[in-house]
Amino acid sequence: MSDKKTASERRAQLEKRLAELDTRVHDIEHTLDAPVPKDWEEAAQEAEDTEVLEAMGNQGLVEIRLIDMALKRIETGEYGACDTCGDDIAEARLDLVPHAPLCARCAR
Repeated sequence: MSDKKTASERRAQLEKRLAELDTRVHDIEHTLDAPVPKDWEEAAQEAEDTEVLEAMGNQGLVEIRLIDMALKRIETGEYGACDTCGDDIAEARLDLVPHAPLCARCAR
């Protein structure tokens, strides 16, 4: 018996992660829209926190784009094939990075 996940199982996994990322990005945007404190020390800490939140938000947006592309590959039947060489992407790699567009060899 194979442990290979079906396209619908991968779609559900990707859609779940997409919902998590959407919530996180919206929470970050809400936090970044909050007024800046007037106290100098608080404002300095806020600026540092803002940099971290912006980086997290940008990382989330990149992952959202990668997941959207993976969902399109599922729809076209190209999911699980390396975009570069066309070989199958290992199931273990897809378990770790379900939106992976490249096999491990090509990703190196």
